[in-house]
Amino acid sequence: MDFRYLGNSGLKVSEISYGNWLTHGSQVENERALACVKAALEAGITTFDTADVYANTAAETVLGEALEGQRRESLEILTKVYWPTGPGGPNDVGLSRKHIHESINASLKRLKTDYVDVYQAHRYDTETPLEETMEAFADVVRSGKALYIGTSEWTADQLREGHRLARELHIPLVSNQPQYSMLWRTIEAEVVPASEELGIGQVVFSPIAQGVLTGKYKPGEQPPAGSRATDDKGGSDMISRYLNDDVLTRVQELKPIADEVGLSLSQLAIAWVLQNPNVSSAITGASRPEQVTENVKAAGVKLEDGLLKQIDEVLGTIVERDPAKTAQNSPQTRPGS
Repeated sequence: MDFRYLGNSGLKVSEISYGNWLTHGSQVENERALACVKAALEAGITTFDTADVYANTAAETVLGEALEGQRRESLEILTKVYWPTGPGGPNDVGLSRKHIHESINASLKRLKTDYVDVYQAHRYDTETPLEETMEAFADVVRSGKALYIGTSEWTADQLREGHRLARELHIPLVSNQPQYSMLWRTIEAEVVPASEELGIGQVVFSPIAQGVLTGKYKPGEQPPAGSRATDDKGGSDMISRYLNDDVLTRVQELKPIADEVGLSLSQLAIAWVLQNPNVSSAITGASRPEQVTENVKAAGVKLEDGLLKQIDEVLGTIVERDPAKTAQNSPQTRPGS
């Protein structure tokens, strides 16, 4: 495993991190989830990403159990706050001081740790003053419950304003967690340049586009039984935008490129996002331990410029690049409140 600094901070994270967004506490039985985390640790992954909303808090509980007994100083644990949790009361959502305070305490209890390495705003909260949010995050950091602050799917302007307030409060806002893959490049035009300017690193999710870039979905065929596309708990709504013959045909055309460098399609996809120097880590999930073992082979892979050009030529116009899509991923009002 190779390691990179998280933005301009002194914190190193594993190039490939393990996330449990759609697996622990929902898709995958606990025994298999524990086996996946064990495989990640054995493969050299030290960075683990979760969120309180995943499986309505159950994913944090499973991860806490899976990491129990590990040397805490050898791990980087990331979690998030924003989306509704619990019974969905009016204050069970958002980035208010109240919700942040209550959420960090609950997350630490579930994760069985005294602190998280990075506490992330899971979306931008349009209904809470940003000053209130950042002051609450400052309290979390100063109390020792988090070492660093991060965001997820924030726009360039939101990052700039959040970073400005963080500097005034003397707390380290060092990361952003966006969706990023060969097919989804909306951060490249605005978010990445702003992040490079501010010293913020990307911890990207869905580098294999919810499984589409594994090549298992074939044009003209029904999705495989048990795949994410057939599971309403597994992100089938997100993957549906890719399930058309044009996208799936072009993905199959990437296979000779992957073969040329001795990688599987999924390894090629993960290696591709890691070519971006602003990417600190690529989050990968797994429903089976062998998937973890395969994914980590993308660490440290250097893709030559000519090969990257071939990928662009194959994918052509199906790539989503519109930076406005980042803002669209954040609700304009708090969900469920």
